[in-house]
Amino acid sequence: MTTPLVSAQWLLEHLHDPDLILLDATANENQAQLQLDHTEIEIEGSRFFDLKNNFSKKDSSLPNMLLHPDDFEKEARALGINNSSKIVIYDRLGIYFSPRVWWMFSIMGAQQVAVLNGGLPEWIKNGLPTKAKNKNPRFATGDFTAQFCENAVRSKEEILANLNMKTEIIIDARKANRFEGKVQETRKGLRSGHIPESINIPYTNVLKDGKFKTIPELKQVLLQLNKPAIFSCGSGITACITLLAFELIQQKNNAVYDGSWTEWGSNNDLLIA
Repeated sequence: MTTPLVSAQWLLEHLHDPDLILLDATANENQAQLQLDHTEIEIEGSRFFDLKNNFSKKDSSLPNMLLHPDDFEKEARALGINNSSKIVIYDRLGIYFSPRVWWMFSIMGAQQVAVLNGGLPEWIKNGLPTKAKNKNPRFATGDFTAQFCENAVRSKEEILANLNMKTEIIIDARKANRFEGKVQETRKGLRSGHIPESINIPYTNVLKDGKFKTIPELKQVLLQLNKPAIFSCGSGITACITLLAFELIQQKNNAVYDGSWTEWGSNNDLLIA
């Protein structure tokens, strides 16, 4: 596993690797209102990664907030994940939730973790085998040890400081009409607009037919950055899609604003553009 993205063919060839952990990261609801298909089948060996419940803070008023490393470690071990595991994450929506889970494992110290390009739709499109969904899977407890990279996450206070220092570029992955404040936000109580001085690279711009675009195509879409980037979106999910696209073209040292627009847009004391 040499890149953060693997093909359906790669996964087929490694499906019975004893160190492989295959995670289904799909949540039942998504803000993009994408239709969820193939709900009763899965790729052999799949384990459900419950992003919305087990792997998000339950005591936060904000959605999808990153767990404390100790809690993440506990939940990862409950899924049977070891330090030696080769983790592949897939998505029933193609590419939507899986990059967020890839990012979470990456910043928690997982050494081998990747996204299945195109997710379950691409697997099915290639005529590869599926099975009925396992309702009550059981796993031996793993030994995963979290080694958290604090510098990969940004808080509201750090975003405010960056507006003055300008040491990082803020990239907003929401669609253009939301970034420009032309449509009302779907979450109640949120203002429309964007963080001042941020730039818009919608997550949809890095995808094609449910997969990441090729490296040459991504290089045409993405900017050549001269500073590290902070990625934001509505609630920290699609920000990770655009972040992963930058990782694929070798732009490193990036971070996610975990509260994203749900936090910023709900606070009337914060400036918007």
